[in-house]
Amino acid sequence: MNAFVQFLVILSMIFSIVIGVYFWNLLKSQHGSKSAVEKESQKELDKLRELRAISLSEPLSEKTRPSHFRDIVGQEDGLKALKAALFGPHPQHVLIYGPPGVGKTAAARVVLEEAKRSPNTPFRSDAVFLEIDATTARFDDRGIADPLMGSVHDPIYQGAGPLGVNGVPQPKPGAVTKAHGGILFLDEIGELHPIQMNRLLKVLEDRRVYLESAYYSPDNRNIPEHIHDIFQNGLPADFRLIGATTRSPEEISPALRSRCIEVFFRSLTTDEIWKITKNALDKVGAIYEEGVLDIVVQHALSGRDAVNMVQIAEGLAISERRNRIRKEDMEWVVNSGHYSPRPVVSVSDEKLVGVVNGLAIYGPHIGQVMEIEAKVYNVPKGESRLVVTGIIEEEEIGELYGQRLRRKSMARASLENALTVLGSVLNLELSRYHIHINFPGGAPVDGPSAGLALSALLYSAIQGIPVDNRFAFTGEVGVRGVVRPVGGVTSKIDAAIRAGIQKVYIPLANYQSYYANYPIEVVPILRVEEMLEDVFGTTNISKQTNSLVTSVNG
Repeated sequence: MNAFVQFLVILSMIFSIVIGVYFWNLLKSQHGSKSAVEKESQKELDKLRELRAISLSEPLSEKTRPSHFRDIVGQEDGLKALKAALFGPHPQHVLIYGPPGVGKTAAARVVLEEAKRSPNTPFRSDAVFLEIDATTARFDDRGIADPLMGSVHDPIYQGAGPLGVNGVPQPKPGAVTKAHGGILFLDEIGELHPIQMNRLLKVLEDRRVYLESAYYSPDNRNIPEHIHDIFQNGLPADFRLIGATTRSPEEISPALRSRCIEVFFRSLTTDEIWKITKNALDKVGAIYEEGVLDIVVQHALSGRDAVNMVQIAEGLAISERRNRIRKEDMEWVVNSGHYSPRPVVSVSDEKLVGVVNGLAIYGPHIGQVMEIEAKVYNVPKGESRLVVTGIIEEEEIGELYGQRLRRKSMARASLENALTVLGSVLNLELSRYHIHINFPGGAPVDGPSAGLALSALLYSAIQGIPVDNRFAFTGEVGVRGVVRPVGGVTSKIDAAIRAGIQKVYIPLANYQSYYANYPIEVVPILRVEEMLEDVFGTTNISKQTNSLVTSVNG
């Protein structure tokens, strides 16, 4: 019996020693593993410190980035609209339209900093400005990752961690939550995926984002309380959206536009490009020849273009061990970068028969002066022709029941309306004329707003009376001679001012009282006859017959 007890004691001692050695080895292994992890971590930290110790000089684009409203060149109306949308106690979501490189992002950054100091603002002093590019904010249709809206790290995925081991889904906030309490700046918002756009609209309504997971159960006691709260109440996402786009408003989701204040940034004038270029040259302390600024102004379409051209020209001079930027350097930059001459429209004082200045819109409300010309010949009755060049002949407007819908060019329709009105006003037999209308410039033209300009053009060409080249026209003309309102009138007037136009004829319905303060005469027109009398000095046009000519050869 004593021997059996001794055996058991020895056996228990052996087991104790074996277990002790096992745990000692396990502890040693854990300690060694921890030491290895710490050593590896320290090595990576040292690499990070070495990388952070390396710093290149600040890019010129960073040096010239505006930090205050006074630093933003041009865009006075756009900045005023941004302030109105975001400075009050109830800031709005905003869509900014405009060409690239004109200050949309810089203005959005500055407006938040200024809004924080505005009385009664809901933005706190630590409100964030989170910038994200819609072209790169692509979501995974499997729901694994969505940098914009957020996603859920389900326990089945590698790297789920201790919570994942216990079957706990882990919500990961996206940009809409990270921007909570501040501004979410979504660049190129027109490129956002339609599914993401719909989700974003829902977040704008709810001011929170809801996440889903097949692994979440409200009855699962292993799930921490904060995760229950997220799945049941959503992640906070109360921010103000500023979306920027180079697209036209018609290309943006109507549902998004209805939730936002729309702000328009225009293309920069030559004077503004000159100011930005001068500022960039001064920032780098460059010495430059006379004429360098002029070359940049002639070719740069945006502030970003101007800064890039200065930076390359400076680099060229330094690489050739010179301290002065020459005209030849900037000319080389223009040729190397394939910059096209800036389209600058200016008008002369010469009066011409059959030539008028129309006003058009291209891009996101960017105005342009467009010369239109006409030639009219007398021909035997019945041999008349109407030729129109430089317009879009036909456009596609959508689908209906699977069929593509097309319509005649709106510019051509404007011409035919003008012919009908002139036939009535002048009591002309238009079938005796060969008429050729041309829209020069190479870019196809469309839209109804050429009607007023075409009316003046045709009257000039048919009657042989010159039109003052300092006049410009915009407005839709109906077959009864009524001038109807058109879009983008303010942008068109701005373009006319830049081109040296002295007098602009617009629809009466488009007239605004502040146009009286413009450095240009803005004449509101209700009927075509009013315009013809004012332009050509004829006093009896409106007294002539208003019967329509029904035999207009189109």
